[in-house]
Amino acid sequence: MPEKTYDVVIVGSGPAGYTAALYAARANLETLVFQGFESGGQLMLTSDVENYPGYKDGVMGPDMMDEFEAQAARFGAEMRPDNVEKVDFSGRPFRLWAEGEDEPVLARTVVIATGAQAKWLGLESEERLFGKGVSGCATCDAFFFRSKKVAVVGGGDTAMEEAGVLAKFADEVFLVHRRGEFRASKIMLERAEKNEKITFLTDTTVEEILGETTVEGIRTKNTKTGEENTLAVDGFFAAIGHTPATSLFVGQIETDDSGYVLQKEHTMTSVPGVFAAGDVSDTRYRQAVTAAADGCRAAIDAERWLEEQGEAEHAEDPGVWTAEKDVEESVAR
Repeated sequence: MPEKTYDVVIVGSGPAGYTAALYAARANLETLVFQGFESGGQLMLTSDVENYPGYKDGVMGPDMMDEFEAQAARFGAEMRPDNVEKVDFSGRPFRLWAEGEDEPVLARTVVIATGAQAKWLGLESEERLFGKGVSGCATCDAFFFRSKKVAVVGGGDTAMEEAGVLAKFADEVFLVHRRGEFRASKIMLERAEKNEKITFLTDTTVEEILGETTVEGIRTKNTKTGEENTLAVDGFFAAIGHTPATSLFVGQIETDDSGYVLQKEHTMTSVPGVFAAGDVSDTRYRQAVTAAADGCRAAIDAERWLEEQGEAEHAEDPGVWTAEKDVEESVAR
């Protein structure tokens, strides 16, 4: 009996992965999702999500991911709660090995949706208070700190941008940087310096985030004098960069210097038939809604590419509702 070859195998199960699975399965493509041991992505660590369309009262991140998964499964997407430990994109069908298994899964196309993680200081208190005043995304959470005081740690463009977003809501923003000079671009630094709500604390490190159930302050240390101080704040934002989850694909596809997957043609990577969606290739937005949109794009791109290769068996069946028809119908409306 010949081995089964899936039309689409999706690696990752955040908004990008589940949306790609929804569109691919609804297009009648044999679809498999490797969810990973931490299925659901970063939203599984997020409490209130208030900026995703359709949830007028907000939604808990894990609850939203459960709904994403159920919707994709409804149309036949197969779910596997396994990590992928090795891939081979050197020939088709592509081969992917689940952790601990000898036999590969075969795929006509692959969608990489493994996401990216915010870099953290590595403090115990940082992990303990995550979602309770500790955040890695000002765009996501600034609204919760209206008329409050917050701290941002970092010295690059991301830190300046996060501080600026927070300054629209918070009464005061403390920008903490371990050096006296910043890596940020001149224009971003000048913009932050001109903002009256932003106070710079240079040559300073954050030693601990204070509070038992919510953030109540930070303990800082001057890197030149060793002097320690306590600063009362209601929120703490890490803005020291992100790390894309792409180590699995090193040597298989092209990435930028930071490891983000490069989309060469729409969502297609440097390997024809392999697509990327969401934060794994997004260095700018990193939002659930943009990741979901990217998953839609990747599934449609995969379907069209299979049709161009003459490998989408349903393509001539007028009774099958394809992802492309989804778009055409939406435009018609």
